[in-house]
Amino acid sequence: MNISTGIKLSLMMFLQYFIWSAWYVTMGTYMSEPPLQATGIQIGATYGALAIATMISPFFVGLIADRFFAAQKIMGVLHILGAGLLFMATKITDNNIFYWTILCYSLVYMPTIALSNSVAFSQMTDPGKQFPWIRVFGTIGWIVAGVMIGQMGIEKSADTFYVAAAVSGGLGLLSFILPNTPPKAQTADASSALGTEAFVLFKDKSYLVFFIAAILICIPLSFYYGFANPFLNELGFPNAASKMTLGQVSEAVFILAIPLLFNRIGVKNMLIFGMLAWVLRYVCFAYGNVGDASWMLYAGIVLHGICYDFFFVTGYMYTEKKAGEKIKNAAQGLFTFATYGLGMVIGTGYSGFVVEGAKTAEGHNWMSIWMVPAYIAAAVLVFFIIFFKEKRTTTAN
Repeated sequence: MNISTGIKLSLMMFLQYFIWSAWYVTMGTYMSEPPLQATGIQIGATYGALAIATMISPFFVGLIADRFFAAQKIMGVLHILGAGLLFMATKITDNNIFYWTILCYSLVYMPTIALSNSVAFSQMTDPGKQFPWIRVFGTIGWIVAGVMIGQMGIEKSADTFYVAAAVSGGLGLLSFILPNTPPKAQTADASSALGTEAFVLFKDKSYLVFFIAAILICIPLSFYYGFANPFLNELGFPNAASKMTLGQVSEAVFILAIPLLFNRIGVKNMLIFGMLAWVLRYVCFAYGNVGDASWMLYAGIVLHGICYDFFFVTGYMYTEKKAGEKIKNAAQGLFTFATYGLGMVIGTGYSGFVVEGAKTAEGHNWMSIWMVPAYIAAAVLVFFIIFFKEKRTTTAN
């Protein structure tokens, strides 16, 4: 891969995740303000739109995009359409219409994640070494967007969507000059797009226990994605969006430790540490404040690296190890469908009801809210410790 191609791919990844960060992190805060003044249930449901799109996008990519279109061209079209939908979202004052607009946008955006990966991989001679250096620019893009939104002081305004729309349009145009990635012209069906070939993994009791835990842990995850920014803003935590990017910095740091720890302490301990971090995060949020306990708010944010990396990144590695070469793509697709799709649909809906039920005259009873995902994460942790019986020798070489 030459330098010019590397620069284009890095810029593609930067913009891809900049867009997502710019509108997604602060959407709950925006929705709670006029003109939408959404309830917790409406905010949770709208965040669930992205999870629904996650479940649908494999069918689009596997059955249509991969077979009939060059990846970079369809990605360009989708991002330009996305720019229009993000702009439209700023003109809407009805929560029901806003939900459908975000759902339509999510259906347009989510396939571009797989398409951007496809464009990047097609240009690499050694993906194992080259892809992490390209993908890290996505994390940098997410961080830059959060810092920009926070420093501009626009977390509660429609300007976040304008920023995301402008960058989406730019990436759409850039996509047409990305390296050509022709269609794979392969035969695919709904079963392979969904990853049902990987159902064979459920014969392994340990993997089944892990898979169930992965779906359930997405319930507390959805509390963070949907309501952490509204919570921090309601507490008066300054530049919340900027400071929430510390979670992505933490993610980038901890991911470097995973290959070493995965082999040294074993997958079970990695996953346990990840789930324990979920419990600690929400306890920190429950008892934190902007005064003498502000360190707990920072701790809850920084723990994102362990929460995400030690469970989800380790989970992807564990899934690939269990699946083997023949069905690894199907297994990863099924894992994504179940967690960021099914798990998040359940979690976003439930979190919305919890937040709405804890509404007070002054705002919300956040301590009672955050203890709910803490208890759920603790229950999943206990379930996992009791029933996951994988031996170290089968997961660490």
